[in-house]
Amino acid sequence: MAIRRICKYGEKILEKKTKKVDFAEIKKDLPALLSDMFETMDAVGGAGLAANQIGVGLSLAVIKIQREGEEPLSIVIINPEIVERSGSMNEEEGCLSFPGLFAKVKRAAKVKVRALNEKGLPIEINAEGLFARALQHEMDHLEGIVFISRLPLMARLKLKPSLLKLKAQWKKLDESKMIRPM
Repeated sequence: MAIRRICKYGEKILEKKTKKVDFAEIKKDLPALLSDMFETMDAVGGAGLAANQIGVGLSLAVIKIQREGEEPLSIVIINPEIVERSGSMNEEEGCLSFPGLFAKVKRAAKVKVRALNEKGLPIEINAEGLFARALQHEMDHLEGIVFISRLPLMARLKLKPSLLKLKAQWKKLDESKMIRPM
């Protein structure tokens, strides 16, 4: 298990569509990769992490949602696809590849997602609220879409000066060198 460095805004891998996973091909390496992804996400307090955010160009992501009064829900999605969307929400969102940056993003309020789980078995997820937003956000990453691309043009233009300043700070940030939480 290891905390991996998270790719930051401006790195080309974040703009590339990921490769569909051949489960049989990665089956033996998958437990270690998923363990690293969950550990990395937990170390920085994230709700989701796509494989390309740690430099792995495969169509898989991990999500951990804490619902009030419940145990955290940890889920793995491999080769996910949204098969239904409904409603609309415009909520503040952040991204581990944009540390400290938050913006309101319009997304579907409810989604139905089909994917494979960590055992290679087909799953169907019906999600709403934060869980639906996390699924859509991570699936965007797998398509090479970063969350600021979902913002209206004027909002993106207003963010540009801040992004340039933050980009210089982000280059120095390497999560793999963090002290592990106890």
